[in-house]
Amino acid sequence: MTLACIFGLSGLAPTADEVAFFREARPWGFILFRRNVESPGQLRRLTAALRGLVDRPDAPILIDQEGGRVQRLGPPHWPAYPPARAFQAVADPYERRELVRLSARLMAHDLAAVGIDVDCAPVADVPAPGAHDIIGDRAYSDDPAEVARLARAAAEGLMAGGVLPVVKHVPGHGRAGADSHEALPVVRAGLEELDRVDFEAFRRLSDMPIAMTAHVVFEAVDPRRPATTSPEVVSQVIRGRIGFDGLLVSDDLSMKALSGEIRDRARASLDAGCDIVLHCNGDPGEMREVAAGARSLAGRAAERARAALVRRPYSPESIDDRDVRARLSAALAVGAM
Repeated sequence: MTLACIFGLSGLAPTADEVAFFREARPWGFILFRRNVESPGQLRRLTAALRGLVDRPDAPILIDQEGGRVQRLGPPHWPAYPPARAFQAVADPYERRELVRLSARLMAHDLAAVGIDVDCAPVADVPAPGAHDIIGDRAYSDDPAEVARLARAAAEGLMAGGVLPVVKHVPGHGRAGADSHEALPVVRAGLEELDRVDFEAFRRLSDMPIAMTAHVVFEAVDPRRPATTSPEVVSQVIRGRIGFDGLLVSDDLSMKALSGEIRDRARASLDAGCDIVLHCNGDPGEMREVAAGARSLAGRAAERARAALVRRPYSPESIDDRDVRARLSAALAVGAM
């Protein structure tokens, strides 16, 4: 049995209690944060240990490695990557797209070397004037077509390096007036406007293997529940208007945008149509509650999970990482990468 969950952990190695819990719960995968990162050698040992605990050598291990503000692997062991918006400084659109792909390819090189095979990137949100800056320079552009074009380039770069992308935050976090880590954003734009801008970027990426939901209320679709726990948003918008049929993962259940007991959040997310729920903070009590509210990965959700994992290349494309890092540094006028 595999539980339809992805869990974080508290430190640089699993504690005795985490070892016992992960062996019992058998989550589909794990997610890492800076608190879990010390050095390349430590990370290789950690990723191998986590897969051993669930007895699945292909168990996915996720991380948020976007570049800019959201980068869990960084100096001194890994380079600092530019944020998505920085690529707009490149005037030629073809060069811009290629540099986005190459930057993501380098990230995949870093991640694969330490056993991480899923990156919670790219961001396909389209920022709106006056919105909270939680997205800000994490977005490639204010134009949905350009966002989709560059997000696809990033996804291609990750997959070429053997790392699966997770497109986020479907169906769109760009209009949110609040940070969903801290509060529940409510978007009041009409359905036609949402469809034309916010949903459009994700529609153009509907063939991606994995997407992550937004903890955002879209009043035009469901005025009561955020997308993560809304059957209407999942069925009518994410699966319907956008046409995404890949693996749908919730954003972190411990974020303050969601209300109610953590067990109920897990159940509501899965009932709404998420295939897998994500819990990040490593709190042992919360993890047990999430596991109690979740269920086995089965049926269509299991099929989507299998379909996503088979899209990981067995033989990543070769890359001269030093040459590519120098090219990126020169093009973006950033420090040595």
